[in-house]
Amino acid sequence: MSRRYTPPGHHRSVEAFREHLRGLDPAFDCGDELLGPEGPLAKPLTVFGRNAGNRFAVHPMEGWDGNRDGSPSHLTRRRWRRFGLSGAKLIWGGEAVAVLPEGRANPNQLFIDGERLDDCVVWLEALRREVLAGHEESGVAGHRPVVGLQLTHSGRLSRPDPPPALPRPLRAQVHPVLDGRLGEAANRPLVGDEQLEEIADAYVRAARCAERAGYDFVDIKCCHGYLLHELLGAHMRPGRYGGCFENRVRLPLGIIAAVRTACPDLGVGVRLSVGDVAPFGADGAGVGVPEVESARPAELGFGLNAADVGLPEPTCSEAIRYIALLIEAGVEVVNVTMGSPYSCPHLSRPFTYPASDSYMPPEDPLRSVLRQLAAVRTVRAAFPRLPLVGTGYSYLQEWLPYVAEAEVGAGHVDFVGLGRMVLAYPRLPADVLAGRPLERKRICRTFSDCTTGPRNNMVSGCYPLDEHYRRTPEFGRIREIKKAAASL
Repeated sequence: MSRRYTPPGHHRSVEAFREHLRGLDPAFDCGDELLGPEGPLAKPLTVFGRNAGNRFAVHPMEGWDGNRDGSPSHLTRRRWRRFGLSGAKLIWGGEAVAVLPEGRANPNQLFIDGERLDDCVVWLEALRREVLAGHEESGVAGHRPVVGLQLTHSGRLSRPDPPPALPRPLRAQVHPVLDGRLGEAANRPLVGDEQLEEIADAYVRAARCAERAGYDFVDIKCCHGYLLHELLGAHMRPGRYGGCFENRVRLPLGIIAAVRTACPDLGVGVRLSVGDVAPFGADGAGVGVPEVESARPAELGFGLNAADVGLPEPTCSEAIRYIALLIEAGVEVVNVTMGSPYSCPHLSRPFTYPASDSYMPPEDPLRSVLRQLAAVRTVRAAFPRLPLVGTGYSYLQEWLPYVAEAEVGAGHVDFVGLGRMVLAYPRLPADVLAGRPLERKRICRTFSDCTTGPRNNMVSGCYPLDEHYRRTPEFGRIREIKKAAASL
């Protein structure tokens, strides 16, 4: 499959990369040289009542590798330790932890077991200590990182049982495109209002566990197609949790209020998809196209662009309205993302090489990155004092720190969030902060193996660059899956 753009790693100088960047959008730029320990990424910022000593954050990265009882495996603990090894001072959740066993997106996702809460506190504390131990090894000076726990319910993406069992989705509303991807499971009824209220109680129970385990904050996850995010866009849902804006935000705001009451000393953040687009699928040439059928924007998600449902809405108007309410509710930091990696991965996680179930990018992925950065700028303009975490940086590859310094230095964003890059090259933040040259052989090139693995019922990890995963049988299976896909 041919590409119509130049991936960042093919540029041999910052000047060449800048020409590409500014050619797409002259509102963006990057520096000529890195400032390292003297630069904006090394400056501290207080969040959740603690001093975060630098401006790197680690996004939640699930490994599909927990034990079936919801507890972490050795692979889970290894990943969290490597998050600490990054030297980043804000660890945004480690990974998404389901508040109920039926709310898991895969059979090996971590979850809070309401019958074994003391045990959950023990393993949650052990994971937090892995982060702290890794941070000690990083060599990055200063206070310990600020560590949170992302709480989730997967909603329509719930897959708690291993194959060949059918998915058990809890849909918040009928969706004209996504329901068609569920097969027979689309016949399950929508999640009822009483069940939503029981799920809200589970969020509070999980937050208490996080507080007992010593976490600084919890993230009430409202992104990427999971339950609370789908509720935000449930324009067509009947009842008190759908339809008008006030109804659609009722449950997440209620959860936040209840967590603040139950755990007054625990910080609360939200990772928010500030705009959706229509679900994408592959056209005859394997390139992504929006699958809109005859759907109206209101049927497709939260904050869609009525003028073009295949592109994000530039003003993020509905998200801005919601964030104002989040701030009133006591949310201290917002982690800004867009869309869902299940339905529009080119926007949520810009890539050069698609996962086995995906499509070729419909636009230069660097433009998709700039859409993410522009969304953060839009939120910053509306809320100048609200600390923000940005998304989309991993695709920038060796030019990541150049753009990161420019965006943080100009005040457009407070923290540079990294996900896939930390799987491939956990020490990248520490190297940038120390002024060391990057190790080019360790840089994530967005091969998407960390997604192809889970899509084929294998654990997630950086199979091309992490020696641990390269030595596993799964690495060979992924190569065969990619080879078969390339031959189509």
